[in-house]
Amino acid sequence: MSVVPKQTAKKSDAAAAVLSKAVARAAERLEISKTLLAKVLGVSPPTITRLYSGEYQLAPERKEWDFALLFVRVFRSLDSIVGDEATARQWLASENLGLNGRPIELIRSAEGLVRVVQYLDASRSRV
Repeated sequence: MSVVPKQTAKKSDAAAAVLSKAVARAAERLEISKTLLAKVLGVSPPTITRLYSGEYQLAPERKEWDFALLFVRVFRSLDSIVGDEATARQWLASENLGLNGRPIELIRSAEGLVRVVQYLDASRSRV
């Protein structure tokens, strides 16, 4: 049986709080509905409601953690590329020939979310 040191547990709790808030704020700024965010993270809509209210935090040992990190990467990438939220929302809703679809629809699946992140990462790395 392994025991988690108190310091490690505190860091994990702090990371969970930060990521949970970051996901909720990114979704709000991109005007992503709670229903869509639930699909992106692979959790139920009531869980998202609890996330927004602070009653629930994402956990590093669950798959939702990985999806949350990717979702925040989408937000941060869009912020650095387009610079404002209105343009980011427009980009998400527009048909994208490079992705062969609308990013807002693609992020509903794990594969689509990863594709959007990879596309944005490639766009950011251009000089």
